[in-house]
Amino acid sequence: MAAADTARADGGKEGDTGQERPEAAVRANETTVPLLPCVSAEETLEFYRALGFEVTYEQTRPYLYLAFRWSGFELHYGRASKDLDPGLENSGGCMVVVDAVAPYHAALTQAMRRAYGRVLAKGLPRITRHRPGASRFTLMDPSGNSLIFIQRGEPERLEYGGSGELDGLARVLDGARILRDFKTDDLAAFRRIRSGLKRHGDRAPAVERALALAMLIELAVALGEEEGVQEWRERLGAITLTGGELSRVEGELRNASALRSWLGTRPPEADGN
Repeated sequence: MAAADTARADGGKEGDTGQERPEAAVRANETTVPLLPCVSAEETLEFYRALGFEVTYEQTRPYLYLAFRWSGFELHYGRASKDLDPGLENSGGCMVVVDAVAPYHAALTQAMRRAYGRVLAKGLPRITRHRPGASRFTLMDPSGNSLIFIQRGEPERLEYGGSGELDGLARVLDGARILRDFKTDDLAAFRRIRSGLKRHGDRAPAVERALALAMLIELAVALGEEEGVQEWRERLGAITLTGGELSRVEGELRNASALRSWLGTRPPEADGN
């Protein structure tokens, strides 16, 4: 009897070899572990140990391989290529999707303060800030890899140029908010607002101008470039706002104060400037 006839006689279909089909063994319980490039084993080990990560594997010879575990996820590292430049900050990365990002940011920030005496907010390695209500932040390692912590349920579609339903300075502010809170690109947000104020400031409602100035102040603190802060504060103080409008603007200014506290910096006037 031919093989095909035997399969049919046993209740199989033509072409069935009797083996389980590969797709039948697939189960939705996979675990993926990012494998990132490592420029310096010593710096990488020091950094993650300082943050409280467990080193689950450590090997430097004959080849480099490091493995770390923190909370419920793992990171693995191998030797980086010789021409990799960490300063470009495009080495590699992964997304860590969580229910709420704020607790993760607080835990990592606290670990930095304990280990380094300050928040590493500039250069490499570093952690980006987390504003109230923002859905993500980024942890950059010594090799220029980015670990992006993202809150589950974050909006899938964002108009980085500002909502099409808005116009003028309102659209500029909406686009800047998305750049700041979702893309964590403070510099792009800063430039967008500064340019938008020049183009639309004369025609914009008072509350929009006030919000733009308050956002500029907060972004300047984040970027460490506060040359124009005093002028923006004076312009902001000259704008008359209603109670509700004032609350919105004061919220942005409170964020700037909270950011100073997080960074451990003082306002320029505290230094006598």
